[in-house]
Amino acid sequence: MKARETEPTAAGAATGDAETGRAAILRAARRAFAFRPYAEVTLRGIAADAGVSASLIVKHFATKERLFNSVADFGPAADQLFAVAPDALGRHLVLTVVRSRREQQGDPLLRVVFSLGNDDERTLLRERFDQQITARLTALLTGRDRALRAELIVGQLLGLGATLSLHRAGATALATPERLADLYAPALQRLVTG
Repeated sequence: MKARETEPTAAGAATGDAETGRAAILRAARRAFAFRPYAEVTLRGIAADAGVSASLIVKHFATKERLFNSVADFGPAADQLFAVAPDALGRHLVLTVVRSRREQQGDPLLRVVFSLGNDDERTLLRERFDQQITARLTALLTGRDRALRAELIVGQLLGLGATLSLHRAGATALATPERLADLYAPALQRLVTG
Protein backbone atom coordinates (compact mmCIF):
# COMPACT_ATOMS: atom_id res chain seq x y z
CA MET A 1 0.00 0.00 0.00
CA LYS A 2 1.34 3.43 -0.94
CA ALA A 3 1.67 6.18 1.59
CA ARG A 4 -0.48 9.15 0.64
CA GLU A 5 1.43 12.41 0.33
CA THR A 6 -0.27 15.41 1.83
CA GLU A 7 0.30 18.99 0.92
CA PRO A 8 2.28 21.15 3.33
CA THR A 9 0.39 22.85 6.12
CA ALA A 10 0.86 26.45 7.19
CA ALA A 11 3.32 25.21 9.79
CA GLY A 12 5.35 23.61 6.98
CA ALA A 13 6.00 20.06 5.97
CA ALA A 14 9.06 18.00 6.63
CA THR A 15 11.55 18.18 3.78
CA GLY A 16 11.68 14.38 3.70
CA ASP A 17 7.92 14.18 3.08
CA ALA A 18 8.14 16.67 0.22
CA GLU A 19 11.05 14.78 -1.35
CA THR A 20 9.24 11.47 -0.90
CA GLY A 21 6.20 12.90 -2.70
CA ARG A 22 8.35 14.30 -5.50
CA ALA A 23 10.16 10.97 -5.89
CA ALA A 24 6.86 9.08 -6.01
CA ILE A 25 5.56 11.47 -8.68
CA LEU A 26 8.69 11.02 -10.79
CA ARG A 27 8.53 7.21 -10.50
CA ALA A 28 4.87 7.19 -11.57
CA ALA A 29 5.53 9.67 -14.38
CA ARG A 30 8.45 7.59 -15.69
CA ARG A 31 6.18 4.57 -15.92
CA ALA A 32 3.35 6.53 -17.52
CA PHE A 33 5.41 8.31 -20.17
CA ALA A 34 7.42 5.20 -21.03
CA PHE A 35 4.40 2.96 -21.58
CA ARG A 36 1.84 5.36 -23.09
CA PRO A 37 1.86 8.14 -25.66
CA TYR A 38 2.17 11.61 -24.19
CA ALA A 39 -1.39 12.58 -25.17
CA GLU A 40 -2.82 9.65 -23.17
CA VAL A 41 -0.98 10.49 -19.96
CA THR A 42 -2.87 12.60 -17.42
CA LEU A 43 -1.73 14.29 -14.25
CA ARG A 44 -4.66 12.65 -12.43
CA GLY A 45 -3.50 9.22 -13.57
CA ILE A 46 0.07 9.91 -12.45
CA ALA A 47 -1.23 11.25 -9.14
CA ALA A 48 -3.32 8.13 -8.55
CA ASP A 49 -0.33 5.89 -9.31
CA ALA A 50 1.95 7.95 -7.07
CA GLY A 51 -0.55 8.12 -4.22
CA VAL A 52 -0.59 11.92 -4.21
CA SER A 53 -3.00 14.66 -5.21
CA ALA A 54 -2.89 16.14 -8.71
CA SER A 55 -2.44 19.56 -7.10
CA LEU A 56 0.83 18.35 -5.54
CA ILE A 57 2.10 17.51 -9.03
CA VAL A 58 1.17 21.00 -10.18
CA LYS A 59 2.94 22.45 -7.14
CA HIS A 60 6.17 20.57 -7.92
CA PHE A 61 6.15 20.65 -11.72
CA ALA A 62 3.49 23.21 -12.81
CA THR A 63 2.55 21.45 -16.08
CA LYS A 64 2.54 18.04 -17.71
CA GLU A 65 5.16 19.30 -20.16
CA ARG A 66 7.56 20.27 -17.36
CA LEU A 67 6.96 16.94 -15.63
CA PHE A 68 7.75 15.15 -18.89
CA ASN A 69 10.93 17.20 -19.30
CA SER A 70 11.99 16.16 -15.79
CA VAL A 71 11.37 12.51 -16.69
CA ALA A 72 13.28 12.88 -19.97
CA ASP A 73 16.34 14.32 -18.20
CA PHE A 74 19.03 11.66 -17.78
CA GLY A 75 21.62 14.23 -16.64
CA PRO A 76 21.36 13.43 -12.91
CA ALA A 77 21.66 9.69 -13.67
CA ALA A 78 24.71 10.37 -15.84
CA ASP A 79 26.28 12.42 -13.05
CA GLN A 80 25.92 9.45 -10.68
CA LEU A 81 26.95 6.81 -13.19
CA PHE A 82 30.07 8.59 -14.43
CA ALA A 83 31.30 10.00 -11.10
CA VAL A 84 34.54 7.99 -11.00
CA ALA A 85 37.67 7.65 -13.10
CA PRO A 86 37.57 5.21 -16.03
CA ASP A 87 39.82 2.69 -14.25
CA ALA A 88 37.06 2.12 -11.64
CA LEU A 89 34.06 2.75 -13.86
CA GLY A 90 32.87 -0.83 -14.50
CA ARG A 91 32.38 -1.63 -10.82
CA HIS A 92 30.92 1.79 -10.08
CA LEU A 93 28.34 1.42 -12.88
CA VAL A 94 27.12 -1.90 -11.50
CA LEU A 95 26.96 -0.67 -7.91
CA THR A 96 25.11 2.49 -8.96
CA VAL A 97 22.45 0.61 -10.93
CA VAL A 98 21.93 -2.02 -8.21
CA ARG A 99 21.83 0.47 -5.33
CA SER A 100 19.52 2.80 -7.22
CA ARG A 101 17.05 -0.02 -7.74
CA ARG A 102 17.22 -1.12 -4.13
CA GLU A 103 17.40 2.22 -2.33
CA GLN A 104 15.34 4.44 -4.63
CA GLN A 105 13.11 1.73 -6.09
CA GLY A 106 13.98 2.83 -9.57
CA ASP A 107 16.44 2.18 -12.34
CA PRO A 108 18.35 5.22 -13.61
CA LEU A 109 18.25 3.99 -17.22
CA LEU A 110 15.68 1.28 -17.83
CA ARG A 111 12.78 3.63 -18.65
CA VAL A 112 14.30 4.27 -22.07
CA VAL A 113 13.69 0.64 -23.07
CA PHE A 114 9.94 1.13 -22.81
CA SER A 115 10.01 4.29 -24.92
CA LEU A 116 10.51 2.39 -28.16
CA GLY A 117 6.98 3.16 -29.39
CA ASN A 118 5.57 5.68 -31.83
CA ASP A 119 7.19 8.91 -32.93
CA ASP A 120 5.84 11.20 -30.25
CA GLU A 121 7.47 12.65 -27.15
CA ARG A 122 9.02 9.25 -26.43
CA THR A 123 11.39 10.05 -29.29
CA LEU A 124 12.68 12.93 -27.15
CA LEU A 125 13.27 10.46 -24.31
CA ARG A 126 15.45 8.31 -26.57
CA GLU A 127 17.30 11.33 -27.98
CA ARG A 128 18.09 12.69 -24.53
CA PHE A 129 19.24 9.25 -23.41
CA ASP A 130 21.60 9.08 -26.37
CA GLN A 131 22.97 12.58 -25.71
CA GLN A 132 23.18 12.46 -21.93
CA ILE A 133 24.19 8.83 -21.39
CA THR A 134 25.67 7.19 -24.48
CA ALA A 135 27.45 10.23 -25.94
CA ARG A 136 28.76 11.29 -22.54
CA LEU A 137 30.12 7.79 -21.93
CA THR A 138 31.70 7.79 -25.39
CA ALA A 139 33.53 11.01 -24.50
CA LEU A 140 34.91 9.39 -21.32
CA LEU A 141 36.39 6.43 -23.15
CA THR A 142 39.73 6.36 -24.90
CA GLY A 143 41.12 4.20 -27.66
CA ARG A 144 39.47 2.49 -30.59
CA ASP A 145 35.75 1.92 -31.11
CA ARG A 146 34.72 4.32 -28.33
CA ALA A 147 31.14 4.78 -29.61
CA LEU A 148 30.70 1.03 -30.13
CA ARG A 149 32.07 0.23 -26.68
CA ALA A 150 29.84 2.89 -25.08
CA GLU A 151 26.74 1.42 -26.74
CA LEU A 152 27.70 -2.07 -25.57
CA ILE A 153 28.29 -0.85 -22.00
CA VAL A 154 24.90 0.87 -21.99
CA GLY A 155 23.32 -2.31 -23.35
CA GLN A 156 24.84 -4.34 -20.55
CA LEU A 157 23.60 -1.86 -17.95
CA LEU A 158 20.09 -2.02 -19.42
CA GLY A 159 20.36 -5.81 -19.33
CA LEU A 160 21.36 -5.67 -15.67
CA GLY A 161 18.37 -3.44 -14.91
CA ALA A 162 16.05 -5.79 -16.77
CA THR A 163 17.47 -8.79 -14.90
CA LEU A 164 16.95 -7.08 -11.55
CA SER A 165 13.36 -6.31 -12.53
CA LEU A 166 12.65 -9.77 -13.85
CA HIS A 167 14.15 -11.67 -10.92
CA ARG A 168 12.93 -9.54 -8.01
CA ALA A 169 12.76 -12.58 -5.74
CA GLY A 170 15.56 -14.58 -7.36
CA ALA A 171 19.25 -15.02 -6.74
CA THR A 172 20.04 -11.49 -7.93
CA ALA A 173 17.71 -10.10 -5.26
CA LEU A 174 19.53 -12.07 -2.58
CA ALA A 175 23.05 -11.14 -3.72
CA THR A 176 24.77 -8.11 -2.25
CA PRO A 177 25.57 -5.23 -4.58
CA GLU A 178 29.25 -6.00 -4.05
CA ARG A 179 28.81 -9.64 -5.13
CA LEU A 180 26.87 -8.59 -8.22
CA ALA A 181 29.68 -6.14 -9.04
CA ASP A 182 32.28 -8.89 -8.53
CA LEU A 183 30.56 -10.98 -11.19
CA TYR A 184 29.24 -8.35 -13.62
CA ALA A 185 31.74 -5.50 -13.53
CA PRO A 186 34.78 -7.20 -15.10
CA ALA A 187 33.03 -7.50 -18.48
CA LEU A 188 32.03 -3.84 -18.31
CA GLN A 189 35.52 -2.79 -17.31
CA ARG A 190 37.01 -4.63 -20.29
CA LEU A 191 34.74 -2.57 -22.52
CA VAL A 192 35.70 0.62 -20.66
CA THR A 193 39.43 0.04 -21.13
CA GLY A 194 39.09 -1.37 -24.63
